[in-house]
Amino acid sequence: MDGEQWCLAVPKREAEARRRRLLEEGLLDRRYKPRPEGETILFPVTEEVPGATRCEFEAVPERAELPRHELVGGIAIMQENDPGGAERLLASRPSLETVLFPAGPVEGEYRTRRFAVLAGVPSTRTRVTEYGFSFDVDLALAYFSARLSTERQRVLETMAEGERVLDMFAGVGPFAITLSRRAGLVVAADLNPAAVHLLVHNIALNRATNVIPVLADAVHLARLGFRPFDRIVMNLPLAAPQFLATAAALCRDGGTIHLYALEEREGEFLPLIRAVTGGKVAERRVRTYSPGKWHAVYDIVVEKEER
Repeated sequence: MDGEQWCLAVPKREAEARRRRLLEEGLLDRRYKPRPEGETILFPVTEEVPGATRCEFEAVPERAELPRHELVGGIAIMQENDPGGAERLLASRPSLETVLFPAGPVEGEYRTRRFAVLAGVPSTRTRVTEYGFSFDVDLALAYFSARLSTERQRVLETMAEGERVLDMFAGVGPFAITLSRRAGLVVAADLNPAAVHLLVHNIALNRATNVIPVLADAVHLARLGFRPFDRIVMNLPLAAPQFLATAAALCRDGGTIHLYALEEREGEFLPLIRAVTGGKVAERRVRTYSPGKWHAVYDIVVEKEER
C-alpha cells in the first residue's frame, strides 16, 4: 500500500550511483517506487539516515517471489539448480536472455568457471552496460563481477587527471576502461588470452584510445621496462596479495595501489602490506563473498623513501 516513508533527495546526475550504493548498504526500501521531483530523484530508505525527510511514495505491486540470482547484462546467475525457478525468472524480465547455474567454482589460472544453462538462449556471452560504458563478457572464458561497478566509480573519483595507471589483472577491461576516462595512460594486463581478446574488443567498443592491452603474467610485468605508475589496480581476489611486491616495484613513491582480496578477518593482510609498501593503508569491505569470508579492498599509499 502507498504511504509516507523516509527518503533521500539525490540530484538526477548522481541518482544511479547513489541507488547502487543504497542497495549495497541495504538502505533502499524496495517496497516503494523512487520518484522524480524537479531536478532530483527521491529514494525511499529503510531508516532515518542523515539528510532524510518524510515523503509520500507509491508502493511496488506485489509479485511472485523470484529465485535468488545475480544479473550480468542479459544473463541471470542463479544460486540454486532450479530449472522451474529459472523459467519463472526468465519470464519476469524482458531483458533477460539466459539463466545460468554455476557448475563449479572459480578455478584455474584464468579464474574461469563452468556453467549449466537452466533456461533461455544457450550462451555465456552478454553485454554489460554501466555508467556509460559497455563491456562484452563471456562468463565461461573470463572472470567478470558486475557487483564491483560502484567500486570502479569510487576509484575513478579519487583519480587526478592524466594519471599513469596499471591494471595488473584486467580481465575484459572493466576497471581499465572505466579509469581511462581520467587517466593519461592505462596499461591493462592479463594472463588469459580469451580475456585479452575481449579486452581488445571492449577497448574499441568504448573508443578508449589511451588503453594498452598486454598479454602477460603479472609476475613478469616489472621486466617490461615501464616507467613507475601513479596507480595500480590488483583485482585478483583469490591471489592478489602474492603479487604485492611486484606491484610495489612498479608503483611510484607516493602512488596508490588498490589491492582486492578475500579475507576471513578484518586487517588480515595489513602485516604483509606494511612490510612490503611501508605506506598508509585504508581498508574497507566491498561485499560478502561467502559465509565467513569478505571481498575487501586495501587502498595503499606507497612510501619508498624516508620522509
